[in-house]
Amino acid sequence: MEEKQTFRKFISFIWEMAKIVVIAALIVAPIRYFLFQPFLVRGQSMEPNFRDGDYLIVDEISYRLREPKRGEVIVFEYPENPDQKFIKRIVGLPGETVEIGDGKIRINEGEIVLNEDKYLPPFKTLGNVKITLGEDDYFVLGDNRPYSFDSRRFGPLDEKEIIGRVFLRAWPFENIDKFESPDY
Repeated sequence: MEEKQTFRKFISFIWEMAKIVVIAALIVAPIRYFLFQPFLVRGQSMEPNFRDGDYLIVDEISYRLREPKRGEVIVFEYPENPDQKFIKRIVGLPGETVEIGDGKIRINEGEIVLNEDKYLPPFKTLGNVKITLGEDDYFVLGDNRPYSFDSRRFGPLDEKEIIGRVFLRAWPFENIDKFESPDY
């Protein structure tokens, strides 16, 4: 008789645990797959703002409600291999002409000259590029300009390749920070 009660308690325990797991999955799965996604920084292309090993939270919902903005840091699928995820900063928006030369970034024939002194070290952006973006294209650059593989090399980024914008650095704990795009 005692074995039967022990077995029933065990089955009851298993049933309760299964319910907890199912409820947790129903809550966590939509958040993970439709709202926020973790991203681990690999490499040095976004230094000094993001370092190798930083654990970021990517907001996937904002761009369903509005267009990406200049200065926002995004995570996207690398155009040549969608299995690879990259992190870069948006500098050129759809329809704009982006020109890089003499160490400066000019938008629309110099209508806007990007001043990035607030968030980048004082080095020049290398390259000679002039490109007019399509209606769904973005021009992205890494913050570590001398060592970044970005739109200067692989061209414009199509909007459909964007996963989301970097919202929060969650690791390391001493560097937890919420990110806003800079004003130009």
